[in-house]
Amino acid sequence: MLEDKELLHLLRNEKTQNEGFKFLVQQYQRSLYYHIRTIVINHDDTDDVLQNTFIKIFKNIHSFKEESKLYSWMFRIATNEALTFLQKKAKQNTVSTEEVLQNAVNNLKADTYFEGTEIQIQLQKAIAQLPEKQQLVFKLKYFEELKYEEISEMLSTSVGALKASYHLAVKKIEDFLKTN
Repeated sequence: MLEDKELLHLLRNEKTQNEGFKFLVQQYQRSLYYHIRTIVINHDDTDDVLQNTFIKIFKNIHSFKEESKLYSWMFRIATNEALTFLQKKAKQNTVSTEEVLQNAVNNLKADTYFEGTEIQIQLQKAIAQLPEKQQLVFKLKYFEELKYEEISEMLSTSVGALKASYHLAVKKIEDFLKTN
């Protein structure tokens, strides 16, 4: 595993850029895939968003200012790509993003890459009912076990606002699971 400085050096040098990108993909593909998958739910959509994310990272690596960790910057790009994807899909189907997510959750059983149980499907249904920001904060905190400070850096939001969003999300999920 390469350190950020080494990776950035390879990526920003024309002669080693392709090699650096190969290392970047090897190092972060799995974690970015799962991050995106928690947002868009569907495997095929996740692959599309992941590909777009890596393209955007490759094109914009020179503008990375190193004010945050490389993975935080990439996760922010992945998050934005995933949310943009959901919004486009909703617009194409003339439905809300919530309905897009609900459809994805309803199709989880047919997804050959989903190995979850009925309880996990119910949890996904509960999460899909949340407002977009609460969904995102819950997924980052619960599934990816990120610290509030890391999420704050990714989403450019205060830790206090994140804690409030997470608390509200947990309460709504508990209420949903109790009634369904």
